[in-house]
Amino acid sequence: MTPGSAPEPSRRSGSNGVSTRGLERAFLIVLDSLGVGALPDAAAYGDAGAHTLDHLVQSTGGLIAPNLIKLGLGNITGVSNVPRTQSPRGAFGRMCERSPGKDTSTGHWELMGLVLERQFPVFPQGFPQEFIERFVQQARLPGVLCNRPASGTTVIEQLGAEHLATGKPIVYTSADSVFQIAAHETEFGLERLYECCTIARQQLDEYGVGRVIARPFVGTPGKFKRTYNRRDYSLAPFGPTSLDRLVEQGVPTIGVGKIEDIFAGVGVQQSIHTEGNQDGMAKTRELVRTLEHGLVFVNLVDFDMLYGHRRDAPGYRRALEEFDRELGATLDELGPRDLVLLTADHGNDPTFTHNTDHTREYVPILACGSACRSGVDLGTRTSFADVGATLEEAFGGQPGGRGRSFWPEIVPA
Repeated sequence: MTPGSAPEPSRRSGSNGVSTRGLERAFLIVLDSLGVGALPDAAAYGDAGAHTLDHLVQSTGGLIAPNLIKLGLGNITGVSNVPRTQSPRGAFGRMCERSPGKDTSTGHWELMGLVLERQFPVFPQGFPQEFIERFVQQARLPGVLCNRPASGTTVIEQLGAEHLATGKPIVYTSADSVFQIAAHETEFGLERLYECCTIARQQLDEYGVGRVIARPFVGTPGKFKRTYNRRDYSLAPFGPTSLDRLVEQGVPTIGVGKIEDIFAGVGVQQSIHTEGNQDGMAKTRELVRTLEHGLVFVNLVDFDMLYGHRRDAPGYRRALEEFDRELGATLDELGPRDLVLLTADHGNDPTFTHNTDHTREYVPILACGSACRSGVDLGTRTSFADVGATLEEAFGGQPGGRGRSFWPEIVPA
């Protein structure tokens, strides 16, 4: 589970005892926050009318994404502002989140077969004072700043100078179950920030908080900028996931981006750090060229972090168009027994102005590659967990999570 270059386990040689029949490789790419319409219960989350994809296209005047359109993005039920294609080159549909909530961990865990019965706890009034006092004492801090829901970019603009003057880190939360710690990468120290996050993670286990997030930044007052040295400290999954079962089947699992963090390292055999979408796709393409067998699980964080939360619809559109170009080049390099799945973990409608939180939405599912039939309408799936179930079956196993595999619907005759 250490960062580095991609492993090269050989499946064709039979050296790991895995059958050479069936799926050779799968690339699961999460376009973080690309929702495709409000879920039926969205109003309970303050998200009635949300539609990340349609609204970003409508507000910016279009979308130039020929590869996604050819795969059937515009054919998905509920998508109105992306052109349909008469002959989709992939299978297409949308998925409903069964778990309560709308955060990163909830969405990714459900993709891998874990469905939450209860939402992770949230702290709209900030974290309990008793916890803050224990955290400050154990982390040997002079105190903390903020301790309330806040926008990450706004809070460092407002409190960054005070942080530098006092040495107090900025702690804040959101509508998600997160305890975020922002600190200056050089003045406070990156390793010191990680140490504080480790302490907070240990203390917050009893509260069941989903994630502790290190939010390092650099610069001077008026010119602060967050860096890609963010690190997530997740609560460990409460049960086995599709990743665990794939490992048991002898299928190597490689996380690209923050996947290892989201699963607390469980079920992820190797992790590759990335610095944004373009770097994530570059490293994914390198795996396309070198990996012989396994699952590559990719998170592209910029859609959410840089554009959704910042309510930047033009930026979101540009990022989606950049991804589309990278996707075309990636698809050209696929092998004869490869499967690509594109999806999301929640929504983050960049046109919602009343807050900067995630939005409770359906997510797309697009499947393509030589190991997939074209033109299959997967309809509306009842759970994100169908993805994990499909991967388990595609690699020759029996799905063990909460999902229903769509592998029989897309496997070539």
